[in-house]
Amino acid sequence: MTTPVRLIDTHAHLHMAAFNDDRTAVLARAAEAGVMRLVEVGYDLPSSRAAVTLAEQHDQLRAVVGIQPNHVHEAPPDWCEQVRALANHPAVVAIGEIGLDYHWMKAPIAQQAACFREQLALAREIGKPVVIHSRDAHADTVRILRESAGRVRGIMHSFSGDWDFAAACLEVGFLISFSGPVTFAKAHDLHDVARRVPLEAILTETDSPYLSPHPRRGRRNEPAHVRYVAEHLAALRGLTLPALTKAVWANAADIFAWVGT
Repeated sequence: MTTPVRLIDTHAHLHMAAFNDDRTAVLARAAEAGVMRLVEVGYDLPSSRAAVTLAEQHDQLRAVVGIQPNHVHEAPPDWCEQVRALANHPAVVAIGEIGLDYHWMKAPIAQQAACFREQLALAREIGKPVVIHSRDAHADTVRILRESAGRVRGIMHSFSGDWDFAAACLEVGFLISFSGPVTFAKAHDLHDVARRVPLEAILTETDSPYLSPHPRRGRRNEPAHVRYVAEHLAALRGLTLPALTKAVWANAADIFAWVGT
């Protein structure tokens, strides 16, 4: 029998085609696993609109809207106005995922940075947190966030850096969200971060349909699998699963006000 706990997946992409055949069943499995809240995250305008639609259709979902760095070059001239309009929907709890990506480099660095800064400014304007995507760009991500230190709160999505990067993120007041890779046996730097991050700064996510945790690695990920992430974090920290998930729920309630009840 599984331990009754209240889980949250703070980052998923259930609107994607990977879930077209069984989206309802995926949500049912999440509920059965104890996942009581889900955050559906956009990465461009179509996915942001889809996130809002899903949140309108399912009480346990809320939406995050924004332009991810790999889609900056596709955004129309009025993208910021469209994101602002979406962000004012009552189901939207944050701006994201936004940030920098120097791995794929689908847009020039200057264009990525300008879009990043504009969305940080939007988040400050409307009083909502941000969800950050940072890949192979940690130094510049932190530098830009420091420019907004104390004025915007947020989450480092699917954290993949070392302790120095984690400490810098904590310094600017950001939460650290762990996904499937924290369960991988060889992810030693990530394990170190998971042990050292203050409990009040930890979140859990899946990034579904990506980054499936052990023992589901290599298959499509889904929100029910956030339990594996929570279980591994609890083990790394020497906590019971209920103690870990209680803290994560409180952290999510603080950053996303809607999850508190």
